[in-house]
Amino acid sequence: VSPELVIRGVPADAKSLALIVDDPDAPDPAAPRMIWTHWVLYNLPPDTTTIPEGARPGHGLPASVREGRNDWGEPGYRGPCPPIGRHRYFFRVYALDTMLSDLSLPTRAKLLQAIKGHVLDQAELVGLYEKQR
Repeated sequence: VSPELVIRGVPADAKSLALIVDDPDAPDPAAPRMIWTHWVLYNLPPDTTTIPEGARPGHGLPASVREGRNDWGEPGYRGPCPPIGRHRYFFRVYALDTMLSDLSLPTRAKLLQAIKGHVLDQAELVGLYEKQR
């Protein structure tokens, strides 16, 4: 279940927001080899102030919001479950000067390419998680 996120300070001229949640410490924080994507969202309305816990398009988010593909190969949020060590989870919100066309379940990389040159501002929140053994 995705956590609640509060968004503030969006530029007045923003046309949409995008969100990427990822873990740069995969698979092992002592020897990271990849960035693991947990959630990709785009075309959030610029007046969004809260992404509710457990949100998805049509359920806590407007139906116009689009999801991308996480690294499990599916749309939607998947929570932390690191195989080893304490991992950092970055929640990055991007204020964009445009609404994006339908990108057909974009990956993190495809969304980052699509927003290039359109980012007015961005913010991030970092959470930490380690499985109890």
